[in-house]
Amino acid sequence: MSLITELQTLLGTAHVLFEGDLSAYEEDWRKRSRGRALCVVTPANTQEVAEVVKLCAAHQTSIVPQGGNTGLVVGSIPDESGQQVLLSLKRMRAIQAIDTENLSITVQAGCVLQEVQEAASQAGLLFPLSLGSQGSCTIGGNLSTNAGGTQVLRYGNTRDLCLGLEVVSASGEIYAGLSGLRKDNTGYDLKNLFIGAEGTLGIITAATLKLYPKPQSTWTALVAVHALDNCVSLLSHCHQALGAQLTGFEVMNQFSLSLVSKHLPQLACPFPNSPWCVLLELSDSESQAHASEQLENLLSSAMELGLASNAIIADSLQKAKHLWHIRESITMAQAMEGLNIKNDISLPVSRITEFVRITDQALQDLVPGVQLVNFGHLGDGNLHYNVQSPPNTPAHVFLDSFEDQINTLVYQKVKLYGGSISAEHGIGSLKVQTLPDYKDPVALKLMRQIKVSLDPLNTMNPNRVILLH
Repeated sequence: MSLITELQTLLGTAHVLFEGDLSAYEEDWRKRSRGRALCVVTPANTQEVAEVVKLCAAHQTSIVPQGGNTGLVVGSIPDESGQQVLLSLKRMRAIQAIDTENLSITVQAGCVLQEVQEAASQAGLLFPLSLGSQGSCTIGGNLSTNAGGTQVLRYGNTRDLCLGLEVVSASGEIYAGLSGLRKDNTGYDLKNLFIGAEGTLGIITAATLKLYPKPQSTWTALVAVHALDNCVSLLSHCHQALGAQLTGFEVMNQFSLSLVSKHLPQLACPFPNSPWCVLLELSDSESQAHASEQLENLLSSAMELGLASNAIIADSLQKAKHLWHIRESITMAQAMEGLNIKNDISLPVSRITEFVRITDQALQDLVPGVQLVNFGHLGDGNLHYNVQSPPNTPAHVFLDSFEDQINTLVYQKVKLYGGSISAEHGIGSLKVQTLPDYKDPVALKLMRQIKVSLDPLNTMNPNRVILLH
């Protein structure tokens, strides 16, 4: 009996797709890569996932797990062989439990991030993970890539928000680790093996996540800044003045904001001539008036110190959302401008200014007129350091001629300044060949040993994150 026939018997023919248009599953979010699946399966629960894994293992067929398919490193679509099973978790999207006393929520892996945020809010609590793709990305994908977002500064990456996992192993066993415990010192922390593993060690099917009390007040400000080193100094100033109340600190260069103004004029930046802008957010357990006074005092002192030249404080929730919408629209505006080279990097905050100055110049020397879309989460050292073609140069010509050279140049500078070539997007297949040049060899050896131990048949999303040969 063929694998497809066995899968149909298990799940029903409606949940095993192998004919027609499967591009929603087979094409990556940026529409730059397309694979071909043997079939797409959509199990309804963890037991069905386990049975699918067992069948695939018996047929020695590899599995590619997929959540919302919003990743940027080609890690959740099949290869071109037509021999991989694409396992979509889209039917597994239940909110299983909310424990308000334990400040935790348990959800299936296919649950969309925004649905988790809304469920927490309805319970009077906060789930702080916030991403531009939160309307379509899923919790399983967030965990599998250890997603970051705009509030890492205060709450940490997705890894830091996870208390427990349920995982189907490569052999089809179910690891039932949905603990809501914040302390469990009984051996290896297994959940952290699967978080960030991009489905290469097993398939996350559910998670128990941390919730937080809702802040009593939240204030947002957009700040005009003369130079990147002033942005870094402003961050330090905010840390000293606000402490844990600082929940967001986003930086954007003028060119990135000009693309938003060009393609989405309703979101034009209020400071079009400022070389840099900072979007900062303050959350407080005190009153609105207290938080407003804190922010006003902070910005006044920043201007007196020469760290900022102008600022706008959002005096309503609608205006705060508008300012965040400007920041979150940079990626869309850049896509509307044309194909580009994306780099998701992290560096020690203290070395970011020098990295940008040296790397900007090196890129201009390599490709005169190249345009840099530099924005990101300065508060945690994560830049989206993207490269757009020079004016009047077709994007496809630019990418064909320079993409490999530019990536190599940027990665070498990242390594020189003690950074990482992937801050929050993962490795996938896009960077799997590159990783050995920038990762400690002992770390790579240990990663291979873990992969072989947990997935000896190499059926779990092979050739992603780590190459065995």
